[in-house]
Amino acid sequence: MISRIGERLAQAQDHHADAAGHSVISLGHVWVDIMMDVDGFPKTGGFAVSDHTNATVGGSYRVMQAAARMGVHAAHAGIIGTGPWATIVRKALDDNGIAHIGQDRLDTDSGFRLVLSDEEHRKTYIATYGAEAQGDGTTFDCVEPQPGDVVHISGNTLMDHTAAGVDEFMHRAGSDPATRGYAIVLNPTNTLSLVNDHLLEDLVLARPIWSCNRQEANTLADRLGILRDDDMLMTVGGGFDRSMAELCQALGETLRAPLVVRAGSRGAWVRTPGGEVAHVEGHPVKATHTRSAGAPHTGTLCAMLARGWSLTDAVRIANAAASLAIRDSVNGVPVCPSYEDTIALADGDADADESIPERK
Repeated sequence: MISRIGERLAQAQDHHADAAGHSVISLGHVWVDIMMDVDGFPKTGGFAVSDHTNATVGGSYRVMQAAARMGVHAAHAGIIGTGPWATIVRKALDDNGIAHIGQDRLDTDSGFRLVLSDEEHRKTYIATYGAEAQGDGTTFDCVEPQPGDVVHISGNTLMDHTAAGVDEFMHRAGSDPATRGYAIVLNPTNTLSLVNDHLLEDLVLARPIWSCNRQEANTLADRLGILRDDDMLMTVGGGFDRSMAELCQALGETLRAPLVVRAGSRGAWVRTPGGEVAHVEGHPVKATHTRSAGAPHTGTLCAMLARGWSLTDAVRIANAAASLAIRDSVNGVPVCPSYEDTIALADGDADADESIPERK
């Protein structure tokens, strides 16, 4: 028996002759994370021993990996250097079928970060920037999205010289999403508070699809001067769902752009310009990971948009992918599931919800 999600997928593929032929193109940075578990952080001049160390590729790589696992062509438009860290990055991209369409630097290596996690799972980051952060206004001239493509922009590209390239791309994209033919998904990350006012204004004027977690949404609201009730800052407990809906409504009205506000196992709140806020349920799962599932969620969202899904349906499927990514985490890093497993979980959610909207 074909599920309703399966039926809509077939309709999407009929409508777009080859929906999976569309691409997800990321303008984000990619680096290597060296994750170290420590009992506690030493004082200045002190000493600590890590009982577990693991090197993984981080940054926007996880977004592209998720898109590729959803059966969509993924491409990295950022800069990769030359050296041991860059070699790890290139191998990860190759192993996952992710194309590198960006620039190569021969004079410097890619960067890396030390991620120190203590026994209470508090994380401390120490970053060494490399080639990925040494761009300029021409960095993304190579990006020429085709109709139906999705361009992913992460907040990690908005704080260094590469931000000039993002700004130039946004100027090319224009301020009317209806005339682009492709979508832009902007995941601001927790660094949004450090983005300069001029660039933030250009990002808002371009009216991308914003995908934020609750903390990022509140930071963006603060930057935009949006007044909120104290109840909107509540933690999980009494009134959480209402506060999330009100945050999504207030922020969406100011941005005048599609908005997704994620809240882990509670799912996400979605608003499109002129529309009402919709809550898309998540899938509770035991939290055994030390990194968030924001990247698998964002990558799956981008892939589903490239496949022709409506924003709400894309979020529903992304919620399922994020839940499975946490369940299947490896060394504390959520791993995006296969397309088939994701659709199977989302199908069950759709069968239990008669109000699931039709594909647009």
